[in-house]
Amino acid sequence: MAWTCTGRSNEELIDKLRKAGLINSRRVASAMSQTDRRHYVPEKEYAYQDSPQPIGFNATISAPHMHAHALEDLEDFLRPGMRVLDVGCGSGYLTAVMHRMVSPTDSDIKGTVIGIDHLSGLTDLSVRNLKNDGVETGSGKGIEIVTGDGRNGWSLGAPYDAIHVGAAASTLPPALVDQLKSPGRMFIPVGSSEQAIWRVDKAKDGTLTKTELFGVRYVPLTDKKAQWSA
Repeated sequence: MAWTCTGRSNEELIDKLRKAGLINSRRVASAMSQTDRRHYVPEKEYAYQDSPQPIGFNATISAPHMHAHALEDLEDFLRPGMRVLDVGCGSGYLTAVMHRMVSPTDSDIKGTVIGIDHLSGLTDLSVRNLKNDGVETGSGKGIEIVTGDGRNGWSLGAPYDAIHVGAAASTLPPALVDQLKSPGRMFIPVGSSEQAIWRVDKAKDGTLTKTELFGVRYVPLTDKKAQWSA
């Protein structure tokens, strides 16, 4: 179904993702419908294409079908009041969608989403995009954008019910495993020449279960120097 859900509007894009079976949760559909991709891409005419797009700084925003996969897989850990870490937040799009899932406007229960990227240019971009989408960021707002090496997680906000990683790690980062709640779930692309999405579940007793879901091709989860030299 990949690459086939391009729409002429955000509404049409979400409708096609639902008809393709990529979105089944009403909560996911609602949060994605509230988060217009045109606020998060530099080329507005391509906002609703079902394909990854460059956002500058040798980074990309993932295709909508990949965002749908991630949200559907993490949905049980994106309930109102839960804590989430978005590693490689990039444009801020998925950070915004997850914020709307853990802090819905129709609920008094509010969660927290922390988006992290290692380039200040990207975190500044996220904050601007979120503001344009009507989302306030900062301490006490339920959504924070921080600059740091996402491979080390963000210990100040841990533990997290859900961790989403938007770039491919060569191996599973131990810090992210440590910062995952028990129970909790991580959605992460892993691999170098060949990559796959892993679902990492941590049980209540701390036991880890790693499930390979499907093959992908993501930009690497790396450091600032390597990203700029790419």
